[in-house]
This record gives sequence, C-alpha cells and structure tokens, in this order.
Amino acid sequence: MSFVQILEFDTKRAGEVESLMNEWRTQTEGTRYVRREVVAKHRDRPDHYVAVVEFSSYEEAQRNSKLPETDRFNAHMAKLCEGPIEFSNYDVIRDKS
Repeated sequence: MSFVQILEFDTKRAGEVESLMNEWRTQTEGTRYVRREVVAKHRDRPDHYVAVVEFSSYEEAQRNSKLPETDRFNAHMAKLCEGPIEFSNYDVIRDKS
C-alpha cells in the first residue's frame, strides 16, 4: 500500500526552501525512497505551503527518514520556517488518475 506524508509550513524564505529541496534531491540521488513530491502555495495565505510526498510504502518512508541527508534537511528546513512544520501521515486507500 502506498503512503503519503503531508508537510504544512509557513515561510517567508520560499526561494531558500526550494534551493534546500533541490540540494536534498541531488544529495540523495539513488538512495532516496520518494516516488513523487508536490509542493503547493496557499492562494489566500501567501506564506503558507504544503508538500505532499509519496512513497511506495510506510516502510520506505521510514527508511527515507533515516537517511543522514534527511536529518540535515529537516534541521535546516526548521530554521527557514516561521513556526513548526506540521507532519501528517496517510496510507493511500484510493489512487485514480
């Protein structure tokens, strides 16, 4: 069963967040477990964002979380955000195109 993690965060430093995400993707090429990611900006709350990160399974998400690059990413991301990052975890029960 696939799994998604949703991150909600506020930042005034969106460009730096984007650079950090790109850096993480480069550093984890061939070792990360992310199948797909979508980042969206809230239309009515200009500094609010959501990232939906898809994995093949919960277990792969856990392996991805244990990568040292992910630890560094999370620590740096927290410094770029206004307040805490909210994490939500979901098992996918329906996926249609």
